Amino acid sequence: MRVIFVNRYFHPDQSATSRMVSALAFGLARYGTEVTVIASRSRHDDPQSVLAADETVSGVNVFRLATSRFGRHTLPGRAVDYLSFHLTAFLWLLHHARRGDMVVVCTDPPLISLACGLPVRLRGGQMINWIMDLFPETAVELGLFRKAPILGRLAAYLRDRSIVRSRLSICPTERMADFLRQRCVPADRIKVLHHWSDATEIRPVARERNALRAAWNYGEKFVVGYSGNFGRAHEFATLIDAATLLQDRADIAFLMVGGGYKLGSVMAAVQQRGLANVAFKPLQPAERIAESLGVPDIHVVSLLPHLEHCIIPSKFYGILAAGRPTLFIGDPKGSVAAVIDAQGCGVTAAIGDPERLAGVIEALAAAPERVAAMGVKARAVLEADYAYDRALITWRKLFHALAEEGTLPARSRILEEEPS
Repeated sequence: MRVIFVNRYFHPDQSATSRMVSALAFGLARYGTEVTVIASRSRHDDPQSVLAADETVSGVNVFRLATSRFGRHTLPGRAVDYLSFHLTAFLWLLHHARRGDMVVVCTDPPLISLACGLPVRLRGGQMINWIMDLFPETAVELGLFRKAPILGRLAAYLRDRSIVRSRLSICPTERMADFLRQRCVPADRIKVLHHWSDATEIRPVARERNALRAAWNYGEKFVVGYSGNFGRAHEFATLIDAATLLQDRADIAFLMVGGGYKLGSVMAAVQQRGLANVAFKPLQPAERIAESLGVPDIHVVSLLPHLEHCIIPSKFYGILAAGRPTLFIGDPKGSVAAVIDAQGCGVTAAIGDPERLAGVIEALAAAPERVAAMGVKARAVLEADYAYDRALITWRKLFHALAEEGTLPARSRILEEEPS
């Protein structure tokens, strides 16, 4: 059995989908599975970079395909990049896929399953959709199909067809899985497997031992952090308004780490208001991710409520691994909020209520013991429910079950069994 992952980005890229695919691919290879990855030759934050076209990394055979390199700054440019990867992935699978291959198709670029389905079937493989972000629903909810609603409906129809024709589709949340079931996707073709974080790569780093926190001169300040993609699906106005209300609090600071579509507008808002309490830093290299996530005392995760069925913020799992509480800004009944409420590993706040958010931050700054206790609970939640080792066991059992079964039954004891 060979497992092939198809995703636009792969190690050493540090985007969310790349980190997930890379971790799973390397883990499977360590246990003796033949693993191949199909990716592009660039990084998500540097479209002009040129990575090796063909190499073996930690036992994983990586084939990086030549694509256009317009980058993420304009929608037409992104569309051309997407289509070029669709075409090259289609051709690679048509020539190189083998009978019995498990082809795991991710969601970067969107709708890549449409390009992969035919060659995988023709070559006798089995396709598994790993749906990290639900497209076209995400684009529809963000208004990107406002001028072409028929195109959005067509994309959703074709996506549903690709799921029905696939061996299995993996969703990160029950809410996303329920949405697909309501679209008449057979329940036996959908399985929920949560995202994870590596408890050895990302570990709690105490304030006094965090070299990065010292280098950034945060001292004894209470630091509210955001780390990751500044994407269209996230909301920042409430946080910036709260930072404005707290700008005279010398003991409270806001740290924004990362890049993305909305970074420019967030930086502009901070500059226009003259907020000296907000700082921006680039994403840190993988070897410093534990220190980077350990700088804030609490991390912000935000998600627009109408996108709860489309996206799960993967940064949440890294925050758990870092032993830091989460300040979730979004739907109080959403997937992240539900974990926070059930486990006591953070707090939630509504979008559009910066006064309450500022009050919550002030209260937390005055209660370091409470913040520390939430951080301990966060790490415990990660180890109990979202640890990489447990996820790897589950995925390995899944692949072995699919390889052994001629057809996927409606209910499989192997597929439902949780790792011990």
